[in-house]
Amino acid sequence: MYMKKFSLIIVLILFVSFTMAGQQTKLKIGHLNTNDLMQVMPGVDSAGQALNDYAQNLQKQLETMVSEFQTKYDEYLTNEAQYVDAVKQIKQKELVDLQTRIQDFQNDAQDLLAKKEQELMQPFIDKAKNAIDEVAKEKGYTYILDTSTGSVLYWEGGDDIMMFVKEKLGIK
Repeated sequence: MYMKKFSLIIVLILFVSFTMAGQQTKLKIGHLNTNDLMQVMPGVDSAGQALNDYAQNLQKQLETMVSEFQTKYDEYLTNEAQYVDAVKQIKQKELVDLQTRIQDFQNDAQDLLAKKEQELMQPFIDKAKNAIDEVAKEKGYTYILDTSTGSVLYWEGGDDIMMFVKEKLGIK
């Protein structure tokens, strides 16, 4: 939130600086909400559905594993008194191993879901970025801001003032 405001303030300061300095360069700033853009892009809804289906499939696999664990655990509790110590240890180890597999699957599933989302959405992100760049160039915009994140989506040239800011802060 603070970075969003900070980014907008920096851009506005640059705008005022250029205006006040009487620069010949005309600063033209545009903005759009990339979240809104992504919602209306053709094909995004089907990619979202494919991602949802993938997530549901992973969830079903997890539920199957949990059900297997519960069945084995219930069996162990029911027959525990009848097991000799060696069998008890084997059954306990099986339960612990199954529980570890479930936890590993949960972690892997999160990674798999993130990768699938990246795979499905990246073509739309690239297409939107290219369109934003083309429109900015065609319409003569110097900066395009994303109102959903407060970030700069496009900029034409400009000076990187990092070394001046670092100097001001005493950073080498």
